Amino acid sequence: MTTCPCCGFSFEGDLRSGCATCGARAVGEPLPKPLHELPAYGRPLLLVASGVLMILGFLAQTIIALAERVPLSFGFWSWIAAGETAAWRLKWVFVPLTFVVLWGGRRIYQTMMLTPARFVGLKTARRGLVASVLVVLTIATLIGITVPARLRQHRDSLDAAERARLYTIARAQLEYQAHHGMAPDLLNDLKDLPDPDGSIADALLNLDPSGYRTIGADVAVAAKPKRRILSGAALQNASLNPAAEDATVGGFSIMNYELRLPGDDKIVGTDDDLVLRDGVIMTVAEAKETVKPAAATARSRKP
Repeated sequence: MTTCPCCGFSFEGDLRSGCATCGARAVGEPLPKPLHELPAYGRPLLLVASGVLMILGFLAQTIIALAERVPLSFGFWSWIAAGETAAWRLKWVFVPLTFVVLWGGRRIYQTMMLTPARFVGLKTARRGLVASVLVVLTIATLIGITVPARLRQHRDSLDAAERARLYTIARAQLEYQAHHGMAPDLLNDLKDLPDPDGSIADALLNLDPSGYRTIGADVAVAAKPKRRILSGAALQNASLNPAAEDATVGGFSIMNYELRLPGDDKIVGTDDDLVLRDGVIMTVAEAKETVKPAAATARSRKP
């Protein structure tokens, strides 16, 4: 099989007879192979360069993350923490780069091992490929050991956001009671309050009103002061109204309320809900514990 150097067409025969496609002819016999060929270094250099660049990239990001830490420390655990930060920053770059470098480097190394005499620096090329693999394993390890902490921080941030939402609603409840003397019958009644910064509207946004309920109303009456009977009581004006003396001095209405927000399962009424009861934020288990002493106290007051 002969390949024409002009057009690349392969055919059976001698090139001196002419190419069947372009008509090119050989002017003489092919040159003999040289007695000594210089080994190639392009492919080994490519493997070494890829390994060095990956090491330098990860090391540079680690140093930057270490410099951002306050206070600056060069201890072992400081380097580990900086490496974790660098690994998370480089994950979207190194994940696709890993497949390209490892797959391409493995193919290049396999072609080199077919004819090792034609290449120079095989040991160096092998070290470059191993360095690329070690960088990838280091990044994967640092990301893996920080996943539980990241998930815990994510859950804490979601819980803090829900608690901030409940604190805003509790503040709105106090403002509503200050204006109307009692808690609102419906949760949407809080929208009638002045809301210059829009915090109340944001807290009530996409909130299921079925999780809100009023528990009951009690009227607290101030204690009636005792009358002092003066020595000159017989001289008192008989026109005084005795019923006015028995009237209550004053009273105010207290309305108990409860608001439940769904937990991680996004379903109201499960054990992971957050409960806002009379301005106090608690879990479902804590809410159940607070109900038991109150019920026991109510039973003990019965004659």
